Amino acid sequence: LECDLAMNLVGQPLVRQQVMKGVREFLENRNPVKPLVMSFHGSTGTGKTYVSSMLIRYLFQGGLQSPYVHQFSPIVHFPHAERIEQYKESLKRWIQGNLTNCGRSAFLFDEMDKMHPGLIDVIIPFLGPSWVVYGTNYHKAIFIFISNAGGEQINEMTLDLWRARKDREEISLQDLEPAISKAVFENPQSGFWKSGIINEHLIDFVVPFLPLKHHHVKQCVVNELVQQGLEVRPGVVQEVADSIPYFPEEEKMFSSTGCKTVASRISFFF
Repeated sequence: LECDLAMNLVGQPLVRQQVMKGVREFLENRNPVKPLVMSFHGSTGTGKTYVSSMLIRYLFQGGLQSPYVHQFSPIVHFPHAERIEQYKESLKRWIQGNLTNCGRSAFLFDEMDKMHPGLIDVIIPFLGPSWVVYGTNYHKAIFIFISNAGGEQINEMTLDLWRARKDREEISLQDLEPAISKAVFENPQSGFWKSGIINEHLIDFVVPFLPLKHHHVKQCVVNELVQQGLEVRPGVVQEVADSIPYFPEEEKMFSSTGCKTVASRISFFF
């Protein structure tokens, strides 16, 4: 996993460091006191889903298809605000049932920024250090929350630091954490708003994904060409990277969509 992250995750040293630290410590502990809970934040195309699926691929045979890996999307699984009580009940039962089947299960919550506030709190009993919930020992489970919330703040801070001549690679978690907390946990539109998960400090690792620069996008293009079995032509790499929108308007420093549209754009240039 560490090698794969180093080779294929473009421009996210902080992510690599945080994820490896979290996973290594958790798996080396025979009797963890609580499940591993990580929250990924950043704007679109910066690698959040990519990292979570890579992580799952190394931890579970069958990766995302494993019967012990469960994904939730608010748009698919919890679309109607008026049914929130029903969703709470079924989410709690679903997690409890799956942890009874296998204590080493993983649960991925996508697009937490679109989750109805209050819904996620039903899983609090499964995240903390209390010994047994409903006859289930769940301390070896993994929970990953994925969210675009905080992405804007991360981008702004990266931009401010860049303008202050601080290289993106020098940015530390301490630089970003206050801004992420404010954006994610104090926003009434966020699934984490006033959540006990935050108040009780149940998230072990807040993982910020930084915006990607032009040379990172080029790296993504090269990776994608290799993956598709296509010839890596410098001209094509440059053209694909140039075709993507960048911000801010005047300096065009960071990709507005990260590496998200790289795969679909390659066909235009071949």
